[in-house]
Amino acid sequence: MHCPLCASDENSDYHRDDRRPYRQCGTCDLVFVPPTFHLDAAREKAEYDLHENNVDDPGYRRFLSRLATPMLQHLTPGSSGLDFGCGPGPALAAMLGEAGHCVTLYDIYYHPETAPLGDTYDFVCATEVVEHLAQPGMELSRLWHCLRPGGVLGVMTKLVRNPVAFATWHYKSDPTHICFFSRATWRWWAERHGGELEILGSDVILLHKPG
Repeated sequence: MHCPLCASDENSDYHRDDRRPYRQCGTCDLVFVPPTFHLDAAREKAEYDLHENNVDDPGYRRFLSRLATPMLQHLTPGSSGLDFGCGPGPALAAMLGEAGHCVTLYDIYYHPETAPLGDTYDFVCATEVVEHLAQPGMELSRLWHCLRPGGVLGVMTKLVRNPVAFATWHYKSDPTHICFFSRATWRWWAERHGGELEILGSDVILLHKPG
């Protein structure tokens, strides 16, 4: 079994609950669910359709501001960006647009046109997305290539702490969550790709691409 982030075959049991097992990579520290336990596309979208993420919801905007606020500090006026995995209610794109930036949308189910993935941007956002990816290594590399020199990749995802905390962690209970990153995972990824890493709080990651 290969790690979906770094492709290493060095991994071991991390946790098991009544629905599925979880493995941990010995190279990049990613905790992941084996592919045989992933939902199919129809069941996955059905889960996403249950989410109520309204563009104008003040609570949802406050949640997204944990990424938007620090990211805006790194953007020059009129920057262009990609909201990867924006969902049916792209509130983050709206917030960044209101701040004067141009944001393109992509989502595998709700904005599936793939042409934006071939363009380049000053910034890329992926909020509550990477934990859903069956192939995070491929997808994150693609997003990194979408960034222009000096650009920033902003990610929101809850971070793994340790096996004891993981055992009772609500975040793993979502059946669409199949990859779990730790601080060590992001340090590995940043070093591998030559990026400068910032981790803010428990769930905000900024990766700066060299200029």
